[in-house]
Formats: sequence, structure tokens, C-alpha cells
Amino acid sequence: MIKTPYYLIDKSKLKQNMERIAYVREHSGAKALLALKCFATWSVFDFMSEYMDGTTSSSLNEVKLGRLKFGGETHAYSVAYADDEIEEVLSNSDKIIFNSISQLQRFSDASADTVRGLRLNPGVSSSDFLIADPSRPFSRLGEWDAAKIEAVLPLISGFMIHNNCENGDFALFDQMLGQIEERFGHLLQQVEWVSLGGGIHFTGDDYPVDLFCARLKAFSEKYAVQVYLEPGEAAITLSTSLEVTVLDTLYNGKQLAVVDSSIEAHMLDLLIYRQDAKMAPCDGPHQYMVCGKSCLAGDIFGEFQFDRELNVGDRLSFIDAAGYTMVKKNWFNGVNMPAIAIKQLDGDVQLVREFGFQDYLESLS
Repeated sequence: MIKTPYYLIDKSKLKQNMERIAYVREHSGAKALLALKCFATWSVFDFMSEYMDGTTSSSLNEVKLGRLKFGGETHAYSVAYADDEIEEVLSNSDKIIFNSISQLQRFSDASADTVRGLRLNPGVSSSDFLIADPSRPFSRLGEWDAAKIEAVLPLISGFMIHNNCENGDFALFDQMLGQIEERFGHLLQQVEWVSLGGGIHFTGDDYPVDLFCARLKAFSEKYAVQVYLEPGEAAITLSTSLEVTVLDTLYNGKQLAVVDSSIEAHMLDLLIYRQDAKMAPCDGPHQYMVCGKSCLAGDIFGEFQFDRELNVGDRLSFIDAAGYTMVKKNWFNGVNMPAIAIKQLDGDVQLVREFGFQDYLESLS
């Protein structure tokens, strides 16, 4: 039995998302790039690359990882490139997308032999959180002035537009894409490709995938562009769990259970967005607040129902634990990082990575 805590990637569940992505690719003509900012566990890249076209990145390290471990098309994007990294970014990418006109112009000579794009900011998004809203007031993410963008069209061949955030509402996606067409349609007609970014939850069970495919295909044909999607969460949703063990139970007005993990260290997005972890549904009569072991008072996974009282040594499983977890895990409090294991299609579970004191030591100086 693998020692907890560990992330368990279930390939059979991952495959369901991959097959949905393959369906969208086939029926819409869009290409799909894995967003490494969300999920970068390269031990399953060989499997995922059978269903996807490549990767998209947010940094030099992600560009290099995508080229080295995933293959296919490697798209480079960053909010800002530094002078001392641009050459290496270009040597490891097929397309480079600049966040601003100033960066595009600054590196125009260096990138002359690379396919170039520019990020557009359409001024609308689906985010419910200001911290994640790319169209928030005074946003630095992309260009919004159509006249200024048109002036630099000779330097680029495509656009990237990322304004969906955990958007499982096709009608909202359709509405916002229509607004983008109204505002930038005359520019879209002058490029060869358009990435619509990530944050579109088209692998959800109730998502109208055929309507989605038809909308993408119509958009592609109208503007004569190759459409790209950049699924992150959509690629790995519900594929992975975080396996933990109860270390202590106590009562302080509520029944509490402390586990050998931490939201700040292992599921940071829960803390940032004030959300609860997810656990397989249970209608039992015993309610516990499940807490992390760090010293942070708010290190709480959430409140859950169980069919029996919890005891020290019990194992718990938090589901849907792939996105923005392994890429954000940290050494807060020196709490040991979860190992990474993969459940193969035949059911065999393989431990692929463990972390220990030496990793902690080498992360500091």
C-alpha cells in the first residue's frame, strides 16, 4: 500500500476526457493543446499525446517541458518575456504569442522566423472571481484597442483569446464569442489561426458538445482560420484523487479530523478561491470538518458526511484533485509533498514519484 499523501491519476477516467477532446477535434476541426499551467505531470503525457495536438505554456520552463515530454505543437505564451530567455523560448516553440504590442515589437527581429501571435483582451469573461478575471479593470492580459492591433497585423498571423474560466455554460460561451466577433471580426478575417484559450468545460457530462463543435466549425469557416483550444481542467477533470490518512480526531464544537495533507501546500486553489475540496458523495450521519496538518488556522478541506465515525488511520480520498494542484504544491511548514501514482488501464497502480527531505533541502539554500 502506498504511503499517503499521494495524488492518484486514474487513466481510465483520464481517457474519458481524452475521448471527448478527440471527438471535438474530429467534429469541429479545432486543435487541442494541453495547458501546462493547469496540469504538467508528464508521466501521462505519452498517453495524452495520442488524443491532443500539443501544449501551450506560460513560461520558459513550461515551453521546454512541452517540447521535451509531450511533443506535437508547442505554443509559447508569457505575460512578459525577459531578454535573457527569449532565444531559448523561440528555439523550443512552434508558435510564440505575445501578450502586448510592446513585447511583440521589442522581439520582432528575434522572432522573425517564428510563427507569431498576439493576445486579445475582449473585455468580457465568464469568471466569478476578480482574481482570475482576465477582463478585470486595468487588466494587463492582452490588447484591447482594435486600431492599435490592426497596425501591427503584418507582424503576426494569429490571435489568442482567453476569456473563459470554468465556463460550463455553452450559451454564455456562444454569447461571448459573438461579442468578440462584433468587436474584432474585421481583424479575425486577416489572420490564419485563432486560439480560444481554455476554461471551457466541454468535457462535462451535460455539456452540449455537438452544439459546441458546430459553433467552432462555423467560426473557423467564417474567418478561414484554424481554431485552437487550450483545455486545462477540461482535460483532467475528475481524473485524479488526493489520498490522505486521518492523523487525529478532536471535538471543538464540531467533530474535526486532521489529515496528513494541507490545502495551502497541496491544493492551494481551495485557499485562494475559498472553496471546499470534493469527496465522493456520502449520506452518512457523521459530519466532520476535515483539516490539514499545517499551522495555518484556515487549513480546512471542508465539511463532509461519513457513514461511520472516523478514526486515526482511516484513509480518505478527495476527488477531482488534478488541476492546479501538482503544479502549485509547495513546502509550506515543511509538510511532505504528496507522491504521484498512476492507476493504469488494467487497474495496476504504479508509484512514479516520491518526495522527501532531500527535495525539501534542495528547494532552499
